[in-house]
Order: sequence, then structure tokens, then C-alpha cells
Amino acid sequence: MSTDAEYYFNTKTGEVEEGKPSSWTHRMGPYATREEAAHALERAEQRNETWDGQDAKQPGAFDDEDD
Repeated sequence: MSTDAEYYFNTKTGEVEEGKPSSWTHRMGPYATREEAAHALERAEQRNETWDGQDAKQPGAFDDEDD
């Protein structure tokens, strides 16, 4: 059975929502499943850590000195 439902994680309430009942300012998604949406913050945190690690390896990527 196929469904076209989209799920979002509401960062204000911490709840998973089907469709777009709340403001875009509080939504992460869309996700294909309720389970994916429920883990949205964890996944974002993991990606941020990965990207921060990659940035740290780039020489001069975030110099605090003014040009």
C-alpha cells in the first residue's frame, strides 16, 4: 500500500505532524515516514558534527582575523 503522506517534525512542540498544520518556521522535513520525522533532530545533530569535523580539517576555513 503506497501513501503520499509527508511527515514533519515540529521543533516548537517536539511532535511529529502529518502534513503542514504548523508554521514553516517550526517544521523540519518532509520525511517519508513518521519514524524518520521523529528522529529529525538526532539526524541533524549527527550531520552538524560531521560537517564541523570536516570544517576543522580545512586550513583557514574559519579564521577569526579580519581581512
